[in-house]
Amino acid sequence: MTKKEETPDKRKSQKFYSKIAQAIKKYNLIQDGDRIMVGVSGGKDSMSLLASLAGRQRFSKEKYEIVAVHIDVENVPYSIDQEYIADFCKQNNIPFIVERITVDFEKDPGKSHCFVCSWHRRKRLFELTGEHNCNKLALGHHLDDAVETLLINMCYHGSISSMPASLKMFGGRLELIRPLILLTNSEIRSFATMMKFPSEKEVCPYDDKTKRNQAAEIIREMEKRFKPARKGLFNSMSKIYTEYLPVEHGKNPVIDGLNVYRETES
Repeated sequence: MTKKEETPDKRKSQKFYSKIAQAIKKYNLIQDGDRIMVGVSGGKDSMSLLASLAGRQRFSKEKYEIVAVHIDVENVPYSIDQEYIADFCKQNNIPFIVERITVDFEKDPGKSHCFVCSWHRRKRLFELTGEHNCNKLALGHHLDDAVETLLINMCYHGSISSMPASLKMFGGRLELIRPLILLTNSEIRSFATMMKFPSEKEVCPYDDKTKRNQAAEIIREMEKRFKPARKGLFNSMSKIYTEYLPVEHGKNPVIDGLNVYRETES
């Protein structure tokens, strides 16, 4: 196929995979011999992540394995097309694990159901990486997630912190990676539509995205005034000039270990 014969979908697909490859190389996310667990919620982000890693697996110089996992919270009315995901995994020779858990929402009455459910799902994912000998856990967070988290943490927590592309955990036993980190939400939505991924059958009633929706709206308003605002905010996290910040005398503005899951939490 010549360049003139390339379809719009073909170009979108190539751009999508190119950004995945760029992120993997830039942040050194995948090495030869990795066994990667992919958290599959069933939404467009996680399905796009699974498809991209499966597609890349066929021609990548790094030889790695993939294990797909969906955490099904039995006492939350949230439903995905598990049959579609199972069939996709079968076609790509990827083990697909459905892990069912029950969350005790009454244990932490002061916390939102969304927070408690997310924490327990993530905790079980971490445990499963050990049970299935996976040294990496891939999640479907993207560029917009990182920028929104940056704004939320700055406004609500007074810290400059977000979602790293790579994070070593549990003394180095596990590395959390985010291969979609250079892709925007709109780029992933376009790819998912092109791939005809199914949407959730039943949306979670506890899903609370109030702060994230507010942050997304602020970013859209910023883009109206400064077109490159989204990418600028993202890139700013890699260019922090500490000597040009109003830091209290004698204090180091760089703090290690913010927003990191602890093994001792229960």
